[in-house]
Amino acid sequence: MVKVRLWGSLRQAADGKTEVEVEARNFKELLDRLAATYPGLEPQIRRGVSLSLDGVIYREAWFTEIRPDAEVVLMPYMTGG
Repeated sequence: MVKVRLWGSLRQAADGKTEVEVEARNFKELLDRLAATYPGLEPQIRRGVSLSLDGVIYREAWFTEIRPDAEVVLMPYMTGG
C-alpha cells in the first residue's frame, strides 16, 4: 500500500481526507485506483494532476515506479512561472 497525501482542493473530492492509502506500483495505477475509490477525484485527475514523489514533481510520468515507503503527494497541476 502507498500512502498518498492529498493537496488543496483534492481533499474535498476525497471526502475531506488529507491522506489515503491505495495499492499501486506506478503513477498510472495510483490514479486509476484513486479515481475508482474516490469518484469525486476523477474530474480533477482527468484535468490533470502532479505527483510529488520523494520531493520530485512529475507530470504525466505514467510508469514512474512508486515504492511503498515513498513520500507521495498528489496535487492539481502546478502552473505559472
